[in-house]
Amino acid sequence: MEIGTRIRELRAGRAMSQDDLAARVYVSRQTISSWENGKTYPDVQSLLLLSEIFDVTVDSLIKGDVDTMTETIDRDVQTMKRLSYVMTVFILLMVAALIWLSVQLSVWDWSLEQTVPTAVLALVLWGVAMFAATWVDRIKRDHDLVTYDEILAYWHGEPVDRDTEKGRRERLIPRWMKVVRAIGLGLLAAAVGAFVGYWGASIANALLG
Repeated sequence: MEIGTRIRELRAGRAMSQDDLAARVYVSRQTISSWENGKTYPDVQSLLLLSEIFDVTVDSLIKGDVDTMTETIDRDVQTMKRLSYVMTVFILLMVAALIWLSVQLSVWDWSLEQTVPTAVLALVLWGVAMFAATWVDRIKRDHDLVTYDEILAYWHGEPVDRDTEKGRRERLIPRWMKVVRAIGLGLLAAAVGAFVGYWGASIANALLG
């Protein structure tokens, strides 16, 4: 992948660190490292910024990597879309399983032992949804996407504008805090499913009673 080597050479030729370049392209240092190591490619907006910073043309940056870049980015976009659909479907199925569990407990007065298969099913569905969410998060991290607008632009193949107040603020949040927030959102989704299931079962019980 010539573009990674080209970025490294141009950066070194100007005595810039990866942190220096990252600050000027509005991405993380890890993203610059990923580009230089050939793990990911810069998007259109980043390429334009790199060409301005290094005072070279975009063509000289990408050289023979155009087809590979397009293929890689398209593949990541399609993967993210599929995983997002999987995550949504399995969360909905988990909510349905929790509603069914609540009906078993509240309406039919099943014992806890009898509801174990349903509880396990809900847990498995939640696990699959979280696995898909983790994979999506990795793609977002690889391409340094931190705001909804950035993700949406990447989703539609449009230039990603990272130089926004929201984007800069989000990038200042420590990694551990983002992990805690993601776990919290997952637990919140489970709690909402349980709440919906409880009230759904109560309504069903009232109607049947």
